Amino acid sequence: MNRQELHSARVLVVGDAMIDRYWHGTVDRISPEAPVPVVKVTREEERLGGAANVAYNVVALGAQASFLGVVGNDAPSQRLEALLQQTGIASHLARDASLQTTVKLRVIGRSQQLLRLDFESEPDHEALASQTEHFGELIPVHQAVLFSDYGKGGLAHIATMIAAARAAGLPVLVDPKGSDYSRYAGATVITPNRAELAQVIGSWHTEAQLNERAHQLRHQLALDALLLTRSEEGMTLFDAQGELTVKTQAREVFDVTGAGDTVIATLAALVAAGLSLRDAVPLANKAGGIVVGKFGTATVSFKELFGGDA
Repeated sequence: MNRQELHSARVLVVGDAMIDRYWHGTVDRISPEAPVPVVKVTREEERLGGAANVAYNVVALGAQASFLGVVGNDAPSQRLEALLQQTGIASHLARDASLQTTVKLRVIGRSQQLLRLDFESEPDHEALASQTEHFGELIPVHQAVLFSDYGKGGLAHIATMIAAARAAGLPVLVDPKGSDYSRYAGATVITPNRAELAQVIGSWHTEAQLNERAHQLRHQLALDALLLTRSEEGMTLFDAQGELTVKTQAREVFDVTGAGDTVIATLAALVAAGLSLRDAVPLANKAGGIVVGKFGTATVSFKELFGGDA
């Protein structure tokens, strides 16, 4: 895979966008008002979060990304749009005046997360219908579609969009949420982690039990593949050829925030550039191993993944 092949690949990312806001500070004492640390904030930082971070991972790797989502008509949505533009992501935002754009505020002291505050609400159906219509217009100029579901209501019409993308011959990748995976039926691949998959198929006690249940789910949902991300155990791809397990490559785990975003973004970019899932999985696994060594929602570059200028 060379830079030009990856740069010509275009991924359409659809899902729940949010702002990841960080307040960094020093902790020198406990509050006299309650048994909690007092954080003297010294630095504030904002990053793309949720599905927008997935799109950022796509462009950081060197591919092209468009982002489609529903946001509020508020200050965080303006900031989100500005960050998308700054990072080179083509933004297609539907605005819902009644919606509060999702913000996750993390308070950090001594490089440790002390508290997280979430500000959010769900979009209305009119805004979601507009998003679905726009989706149909964007399909023809992309080589892959990635749905990043954070359970915030932005993918209420995902079944319709999956059907449209597959009818157009595009691979569809889904980072799922919740226990009802029927809404992802017909996708090319879904990428649950261990806890997420256990919600759907139940806990497993042996690899044989996992294999049987994973393939059963794959057939039930008419998926080409299921990719289970397994943290320190790497990841396993279940497809028509059987199972492919790749071991983790993380040298040091500093922060697992956003690692799943990096894995599926890498997978989507490589598939859009023409790689098969089986060829893309080891590289996506490597990308996940790199990003957990960084703080917060982070990304992986082409050079980090491939080395040099290959």
